[in-house]
Amino acid sequence: MASIELKNIEKSFGTNKVINKFNIKINDGEFIVLVGPSGCGKSTLLRMISGLESIDIGEIYLDKKLINNLIPSKREIAMVFQSYALYPHMNVFENMAFGLKMEKIPKSEINQKVISAAATLQIEDLLERKPKQLSGGQRQRVAIGRAITRSPKVFLFDEPLSNLDAALRSEMRVEISKLHKKMNSNIIYVTHDQVEAMTLADRIVVLNKGNIEQYGTPNEIYSDPNNIFVAEFIGSPKMNIIKINKEHIFNSNTLFLFNKKITFDNLKFKDEIYIGIRPEDISLRSNNEIQVDVKVDLVENLGFEKIIYSKNLENQIIIKSSENIDNHSLKISFSKDKVLFFDKDKNRIR
Repeated sequence: MASIELKNIEKSFGTNKVINKFNIKINDGEFIVLVGPSGCGKSTLLRMISGLESIDIGEIYLDKKLINNLIPSKREIAMVFQSYALYPHMNVFENMAFGLKMEKIPKSEINQKVISAAATLQIEDLLERKPKQLSGGQRQRVAIGRAITRSPKVFLFDEPLSNLDAALRSEMRVEISKLHKKMNSNIIYVTHDQVEAMTLADRIVVLNKGNIEQYGTPNEIYSDPNNIFVAEFIGSPKMNIIKINKEHIFNSNTLFLFNKKITFDNLKFKDEIYIGIRPEDISLRSNNEIQVDVKVDLVENLGFEKIIYSKNLENQIIIKSSENIDNHSLKISFSKDKVLFFDKDKNRIR
């Protein structure tokens, strides 16, 4: 296990600043997931930690040891790439052993490490095959196995499952989670897939334009988002966000919503605000304080659940439900306790 700390990390490519004053401390054995839109700096951060990319400003510590000036092979860090990066002319054993051979490790130790890693990943019967003879999931296991043989203090995963189909991604998520628990090692994992983030992470870093929007457990990120960016980014379908203009605010705690006056306790409204409600918190029954008539535009039938796209005046409202929908008009409802509030700058009020 190892602790990792990144202090005031900054990185620019020309005039484009991709990482801005990034600070984070990762405890021993933690599984950290970096999420955010394309171009937010996730992969760049991994490359700086691994030593494949230089740092403009800041410091990286591994077990309280500064590693900024260490070459990649001396950092005790292993990286698993999106593209697998396997040598096509080598078999699985040779691919997994290659890094160890470059480090002049004795042959007997190489054999032991490769066979042990193959057993951990259940690919012992693939050691003689070439990469072209493997499925996508098998290739990814080989890439992970190559990292395991180096016995690193930290594993870096750069969107390792993005090339796999949905069923295989689900299977590999389970395997990576088991691997983390078995090895009790630090993992820093980059993904666009929020399902991967929510199911794998001990803590999640939500990045936007090189800045940390929020850093917390999956439950904290989902239930208590700092701002609208985080609220919409985490959750599928994304949170319903409705703007309340200043003229629709009657007093410090009463506003005009869906053609109704609604009072919320312990709040003070001044300027325009935004309210948020998650699709799964909306009921198709009239059993909550806030009730709304909507017109149904589209229903996506996913079998075990339905995604309902509806409208109330100019407001689009997305609903997630397991109930069957037969009508084009519905009365939906949700509890005041489920409503989140954001100020005019889109930061969380409550």
